[in-house]
Amino acid sequence: MSLLELQQAELDAWVAALIGRTRVMAPQAKGKAFAYGPLARAEDLRLDHDVAIAPPKQYFLPPKETLLSYNEQGWESQVGEEPFVLFGVHPYDVAAIAQMDQVFSEGESDVHYLTRRDAATIVACDVQTPSENCFAGCVGTAVCKDGFDVLLTKVGDSYVVDVRTDKGQALVDGLPEQRPAERAALLGRLRVWQENRAALRKHELAIAAEDLPDLLEQHYEHPVWEERSRLCFSCGSCNLVCPTCYCFDVRDETNWDLKSGARTRFWDGCMLQEFANVAGGHNFRREAAARFRHRYFRKGKYIPDRYGPIACVGCGRCISACVAKIANPVEVFNRLSEE
Repeated sequence: MSLLELQQAELDAWVAALIGRTRVMAPQAKGKAFAYGPLARAEDLRLDHDVAIAPPKQYFLPPKETLLSYNEQGWESQVGEEPFVLFGVHPYDVAAIAQMDQVFSEGESDVHYLTRRDAATIVACDVQTPSENCFAGCVGTAVCKDGFDVLLTKVGDSYVVDVRTDKGQALVDGLPEQRPAERAALLGRLRVWQENRAALRKHELAIAAEDLPDLLEQHYEHPVWEERSRLCFSCGSCNLVCPTCYCFDVRDETNWDLKSGARTRFWDGCMLQEFANVAGGHNFRREAAARFRHRYFRKGKYIPDRYGPIACVGCGRCISACVAKIANPVEVFNRLSEE
């Protein structure tokens, strides 16, 4: 819709104004790491963050949420509708959100997820500081061309502000001056995109991402599943930090009065031992190797077969979170491609 240019001071003033009129969730420093959280001051915003510890999916699919409450009179859905701005989302997380949108819109759409999604305005930001394990450039998510309302790209001392939607326009309408981006800044943005496609390849994938479904189909019985899973603690850390994992458990919790309670949804993960437990105590993925293999088949085959793109956006969070150092998707896929 429009391409603007802001100096750092103008950006800070804009963010401060946004904080004054709506909720803003954004990456901030947490010791040596970064995490999304409510933004109270513009100066706490860190658009130079390498990667947030947890992905922004937490604002659409919270780790724990009440779906409905009930009592003797009946039940009532609990749906979060308060508008908010999700600020500073990296391109790979934009791609992950787009995939989550597709999943939760299919069939019987999930009103809880989609209501929060509709309430959000996404301000994306091109990566300024590549994280040590990011390989987004190998899976086509180092830059984004859609899926956001506004995109910020730092070029020298200024930011190019790419406004794409009515929601995005509503955010920038509060700017005291809307200065069109100059040609030099737009050319600089192209350079940033080119550089990021190369820089966000900390682990080099030896096979094209679109070839992963066929590769996995040929290696269901490969020894890598057993070899790597011997070190797996089944802690589920890789699931919890993944921006495209969406499995959950639902529980009805009755209060002590036995007349009221709530239905609650919790994150769940396929790497946890209890994930595949069913009635009668049967577990259809009792062995760690079966769970390990399922995770990679889900990322590289099952989801692509159903929706198109692979369910790995190359953020590298699973690599950093895994204490056993076995969760690097690139290492696994490269091993399969060698044989």
